[in-house]
Amino acid sequence: MRKVKTGGGWPAVWYTWRKAREVGGIRKLWKAMRARNACKTCALGMGGQKGGMVNEQGAFPEVCKKSLQAMAADMQGAVKPEFWGRFAAREMRAMSPRELEHSGRLVEPVLFTAESGRYAPLGWDEALDRVADTLASLPADETFWYFSGRSSNEAGFLLQLFARLLGTNNVNNCSYYCHQASGVGLTSATGSGTATITLEDLDTADLVFVIGGNPASNHPRLMRTLMQVRRRGGQVIVVNPLVETGLVNFSVPSDPWSLVFGSKIASQYVQPHIGGDLALLTGVAKRVVELGAQDEAFLAAHTSGWPELRASLEATPWEEITAKSGVPKEQLDQAAQAYAASKRAVFSWTMGITHHAHGVLNVQAIANLALVRGMVGRPGAGLMPIRGHSNVQGIGSMGVTPLLRQAVFDRLQSHLGVTLPTTPGLDTMACMDAAIAGRVRAGLCLGGNLYGSNPDAAYARRALENLDQITYLSTTLNTGHAHGLARETVILPVLARDEEPHPTTQESMFNYVRVSDGGPRRLAGPRSEVEVIADLAARVATRQAANKNLAAVDWPAMRDTGKVQAAIGKIVPGFESLADIAQTKQEFQIPGRTFHTPKFPTPDGRARLHPHTLPELKGQAPGELRVMTIRSEGQFNTVVYEDHDLYRGVDGRRVILIAPDDLRRLGYSAGDQVTVHGPAGKMDLVTAIEFQQLRPGNAAMYYPEANVLVGREVDPQSRTPAFKGVVVTLSRG
Repeated sequence: MRKVKTGGGWPAVWYTWRKAREVGGIRKLWKAMRARNACKTCALGMGGQKGGMVNEQGAFPEVCKKSLQAMAADMQGAVKPEFWGRFAAREMRAMSPRELEHSGRLVEPVLFTAESGRYAPLGWDEALDRVADTLASLPADETFWYFSGRSSNEAGFLLQLFARLLGTNNVNNCSYYCHQASGVGLTSATGSGTATITLEDLDTADLVFVIGGNPASNHPRLMRTLMQVRRRGGQVIVVNPLVETGLVNFSVPSDPWSLVFGSKIASQYVQPHIGGDLALLTGVAKRVVELGAQDEAFLAAHTSGWPELRASLEATPWEEITAKSGVPKEQLDQAAQAYAASKRAVFSWTMGITHHAHGVLNVQAIANLALVRGMVGRPGAGLMPIRGHSNVQGIGSMGVTPLLRQAVFDRLQSHLGVTLPTTPGLDTMACMDAAIAGRVRAGLCLGGNLYGSNPDAAYARRALENLDQITYLSTTLNTGHAHGLARETVILPVLARDEEPHPTTQESMFNYVRVSDGGPRRLAGPRSEVEVIADLAARVATRQAANKNLAAVDWPAMRDTGKVQAAIGKIVPGFESLADIAQTKQEFQIPGRTFHTPKFPTPDGRARLHPHTLPELKGQAPGELRVMTIRSEGQFNTVVYEDHDLYRGVDGRRVILIAPDDLRRLGYSAGDQVTVHGPAGKMDLVTAIEFQQLRPGNAAMYYPEANVLVGREVDPQSRTPAFKGVVVTLSRG
């Protein structure tokens, strides 16, 4: 297909009309999008009580294709009853992610058994009883609990509470496979694992770094902000091995001038090698110090570790920096000069930074660069990890981690009069390892696609197949329902956010708590996540009458999210205002996370700098390529809405994007069918796509399809898998 010359623009407008036709007209789609509910996609400036398409500043219209795609998926009709008789699991495995997503909304519980090889509908009581029987009969530490970032704070809090009162800390959220390295890295630097700024701070920034991400496709609402930075005379420095069309030029549909003429986004576009970010960031910091642009007064008063970092920067030779980053010194100097001249700089990044075996070090290096010039702890400047799921940050705040924060642990015990488990909880990868070893026998997934999110897809499938039971709370079908099958698999259909019977809350990436009012159900059958969790917990409590922890909670009362909000307000520090939010509708900023003054929640009140040794650059042997897994423009995380990639001009998803020099070097031509060999396995019938905008030595393939290649190597500090920098070779076939 033909590659577009700008992101957004008229294709986005036409796409809106097409989606409107699919769901019954523009008026119907408009009404759904304007409902007073937080956006279902990313966590950037999402709507809430102020109405859909309105950010926390009150700006309107704030909407993007991702929002429309998610809404249209939730507005589709029900999975037809004959689907389950027509398609066995074997046939479902042959369906693409897009075909499964577009099969319709799930409206009735279904049960898969290994003996039958297919799903069959069953009633709600029978489904919940089957799950309750399994959970009640197993030792608690033989279960694991996985949470999507699209669920509400209330559902997340209630389910992790259920798991801990049952007796396990095997509680995980999807962040362990995406942004956990951000949380760990930021906490080690500033004492807080989230963004240090508010949305308003972006309005006064004069320089924004966009590192290892493609917000034009994945977080399109940020593009208006970047456009405005450029209009104010500011600069945007993009760091990405692949030149993304939308980061060069973007036509913001809600801005008439931009829509017609387009807006230049990147003032400088830097293409490092995949895995070369740490060297690049070190090089920019080294050059800033050589220019004498560091803020010595800030460093002395508000940081620790500056002498060690300075010595490390001085000792790291330029030859090593340029070789390992792949970026000439002149380009590093240009970025450093722009940064040295800025008054208010914001550093943003996504999974191109975190999906590495040294992801935490990457985040620390970004923090180093910001702190060297005192760009943390002042208005209009700071650190901004761009979170994907609309409530992944809130899910973490609710205690969905293997280790509870001490304050939450203590308050839960005192408030409920219970004794919580203290055994170490398993992170997501450890749960998969335990499943394949037979040490974990049942799992419960609150949304998401655990199978599709895993590296080494074959290993993930074997792990899930080794479970006695897995339960999915889902709105639509995904590849996990076809490939991530235990001996017994139960799918429980749940309501979308804007169909909930009671108000729920979500947390934006700027630490701002939004209110979603819910709304009328579109289809009969699905139930709210909170209702399902409360009902399931009540059934397990009945079966485990001797479990005094489970008996400490009135589970039937917890079907009302207002009761859950009251509990959160008493137990989770910073969320006291949640206690009566259903009545007040008063959204709020979580205290202690935004730093407009340089006082940090660390033991000494200072931010911490971290010197690093640069890792070796992988994939330099003859015949090797470094592959990064990427999302397409028609995709959100593991959910694929469109099989084509408009911005990159690519049809289909079983492809590998390769620079022209690498195609010639390896002896292939554009359009050749190749087999790609990676650490975890191989992928046949892959089409080689010549892609001019890639840094030679590097390649790109679509996630989650390419997960069959990705090994199980993880960052040792965050346990985030290395989905980037996968070393592959090609062969004919």
